[in-house]
This record gives sequence, C-alpha cells and structure tokens, in this order.
Amino acid sequence: MQENKKNRYMTVFLLLGICTAVFVILNICIGSVRITLPDMIKIFAGSGDDETLKKILVDIRFPRAVAVLILGGALSLAGYLLQTFFNNPIAGPFVLGISSGAKMVVALIMVFLLGRSVRVTSGTMIFGAFIGAMLSMGFVLLLSNRVSSMSMLVVSGVMIGYICSAITELVVTFADDADIVNLHNWSRGSFSGMTWENVEVMAVVVFMTFLAVFLMSKPLDAYRLGDAYARNAGVNIRLLRVCIVIFSSILSACIVAFAGPISFVGIAAPHLIKRLLHTADPIWMIPSCFLGGSVFCLLCDLLARTMLAPTELSISTVTAIFGAPVVLWVVAKR
Repeated sequence: MQENKKNRYMTVFLLLGICTAVFVILNICIGSVRITLPDMIKIFAGSGDDETLKKILVDIRFPRAVAVLILGGALSLAGYLLQTFFNNPIAGPFVLGISSGAKMVVALIMVFLLGRSVRVTSGTMIFGAFIGAMLSMGFVLLLSNRVSSMSMLVVSGVMIGYICSAITELVVTFADDADIVNLHNWSRGSFSGMTWENVEVMAVVVFMTFLAVFLMSKPLDAYRLGDAYARNAGVNIRLLRVCIVIFSSILSACIVAFAGPISFVGIAAPHLIKRLLHTADPIWMIPSCFLGGSVFCLLCDLLARTMLAPTELSISTVTAIFGAPVVLWVVAKR
C-alpha cells in the first residue's frame, strides 16, 4: 500500500515536470513570430544565424517563460502556505488582499521615484511589495482574532483588497509620466517585459524561500493536524506561524513586484495538486504545488498572448477563467 502511494506521488511529480518542460518550449516557440523546434535548438547550440529570431528567443520569450515558471510556482506555494496557516481552503494572496497591499506600495514607490527620474531596481520593488504584503497580512491577522468564521475572514480580506486596489487605481490614474502609465498593464497582472536581470533576482529570492519552506515540511505536517498534536510533537507553533507569514509574504511580494497581482492561481493550483496526489503531506505537496503552479501559469500566459493576438490579455483574465471554477468546486464540496 505504502509502495503504491509512493509510486503515485513519483508519477504525478514526473508528469508535472514533463508538462512544465513542454509548456516552456511551447511558450518559447508560439507567438506572432513562429520559432520551430529545430530553430530553437540551433539558437541554443550557438549555430543559428538569424539574428532576429535569436533576439526574440533569447531576450524576450525565454526570460519570460522562465519568469512565468518561477513566479507561477511561487504563487501556488504562497497559496498553499496561507491555506495551511488559516486552515481555509480558499485562502490565497489575492483573496486575502495581500497581493493588493503589495501592489499598492509598489505603485506608490514607482510613482514617487519614476516621477523624479530615479531608477527603480528589482530589489527596491521586492522590498516595497514585501512591506505592502506584511501590512495587509497584519490587518488580516488582526481581523482573524475578531471574526469567528473563516468565511467572514475571507470577506474581510476581499474588502482590504478593494481598498488597496482603489488607492492604487487612484495613483495610477493621475500619473503623467510615460513610464508610469505602463503601470496600468502591470496593475492588471502581466508577465511582459521580463529581463534576465529580473529573472536572476526572482530566482534567488524564490529558490531560497522555497528551500526554507521545504525544510519546514515536518513541522507543517504536524501543524495541519492541529495545535495540540503539533505541541506534543515538539513544534514551536508561534515560531512556525511567524515563518509561514514571512515566507508567504516574501513569495507574494516577489510575484507582485515583477508581474502584478495574479488571481486564483494561489487557490486553484494547490487543490488540483492535492486531488492528483491524494495526500496533503507537505513533503510531497510543496514541490508538487510549485510545479503545478508553474504549469498552470505557463498555460494561462500562452493563452493570454495568443488567443486574441496581437492583443495580449491580462494574465489574471485567463487565470480567472480556469481558476474560478476550481474555487466554486471547493466551496460546493464544503
């Protein structure tokens, strides 16, 4: 029995890895300019002689695909952590207003600095988004002590999100600078304009956070079985909760800083993975959630770019189409 379970976990993990690789290739090859698989191999091997294709692949599509892979996985993992923390199946960075808080602070920083012709670095954006995420998380935690039901906590998070989004829209609307106007696309969620510099920063931040979360697998497993069980297992519950809040906020901040707020991935992906694995064991859920979120976002980004080409849809529009039915299914099952 135990051997069958392990085989199932390994099979799901392998399938997710294959799907991730396939969707990365599709995201690189499909677009307004088609790049064939042989052309892609030639360019990566250094033998391609078409400079236009090389620039499109190496400087535009490949960094974007890698960014979607990293940030999609981070978003799914942040959702899993928040669902574990609040013991609520529809908790996520977008629903609880954490993404909106991060978006608000990043927008304020960009308007303030760009309006004064000051270059905004990736580190500054992540730090600003982290502050915003922590502020929103702080409000959610304060409300969690005052509301008795989890449904009211979600409603409170949605209200916090609306307030932060309203402030962001107000700031963006009255921005005059040409660079700041681009905030409109970012504020709706978009992976466009990713550079290798962005990818390097997000890869370091997300990898370090992922590693820290994975090392928390055993305490998380005990925590999800209840406070009493976790205490008897020797888990420092207060420290674990602080770590969950910080790591989920870092992941949410990284996503918002580079791609803006993206809806439903943080809720839908963990549930789909749990359904595939038939387990909630963190040691399997954490890496599988990351890959599942990557596959989900790679598919949605591909559709966002190609469905109405040359017009590019907001990534949140596509994730909502696929993610909202999953959320409704989760609510209906409770």
